[in-house]
Amino acid sequence: MFTLSREGEGTLVPGTSGTPAGGRRHRVREQALTEILDTGRRLLVEEGPSAVTLRAIAREMGMTAPALYRYYAGHRDLVQALVSRLYDELAVSLAEARERRPADDPGGRLREVCRQLRRWALAHPREFGLLFAKPLTDADTAPGSAAHDPSWRFGTILLELMVQLWRRGTVTPPAGLDPAWTAQLEEVREHLAGEPVPLEVIYVFVSCWARVYGAVAVEVFGHLDFALTDPEPLFEHALRDVLTALGAPEA
Repeated sequence: MFTLSREGEGTLVPGTSGTPAGGRRHRVREQALTEILDTGRRLLVEEGPSAVTLRAIAREMGMTAPALYRYYAGHRDLVQALVSRLYDELAVSLAEARERRPADDPGGRLREVCRQLRRWALAHPREFGLLFAKPLTDADTAPGSAAHDPSWRFGTILLELMVQLWRRGTVTPPAGLDPAWTAQLEEVREHLAGEPVPLEVIYVFVSCWARVYGAVAVEVFGHLDFALTDPEPLFEHALRDVLTALGAPEA
């Protein structure tokens, strides 16, 4: 456990000037930040999102609550840091799955990524719930929040593969969408680095994501227990429909 020493009490405040990036004090601070988030995640997993508080983490680490405020200004900052770390972890996991397939097979890569999303979610249901069910208001990913960019690092992995399929001309946009409705999708297009993807096609992307997420979420949150002991075939059916909609049906 990390215990804040008297020597370090006045030197670990965020933004303190004159602390060398690779110095001992910097390393002590980084170790403390890591342990704080590790402890917060453990409380999340063992007791649920409501247990992730500054006071509870300080108690687990043998610190006083005021000492913890030297690292995080409040509950929101702490939760945002935890959410950011989890999104980054998930993004790394999906990127590794993507690389299992050749770069010229975006459909196969997307299939691997979606399957890895399900595996990660089933292995980390409480973490998945914090990211996607948003049980804490401080876990939001709205523009301006610290977790906004990490959430898009995760989302971009799926989105870029869908764009690759669109470039091949395999995505057919639906006809007759209200322009006022599709305008809501402008923020998604802003994250495509200048790709001229029509909003109607982005609608297809979002619909496909909703289908994948829904299939994962109902399983992770136990909403299929009344009917299925093994929901994997249902997930695979949904994934097959998604890939067909994107013009990449499994051979």
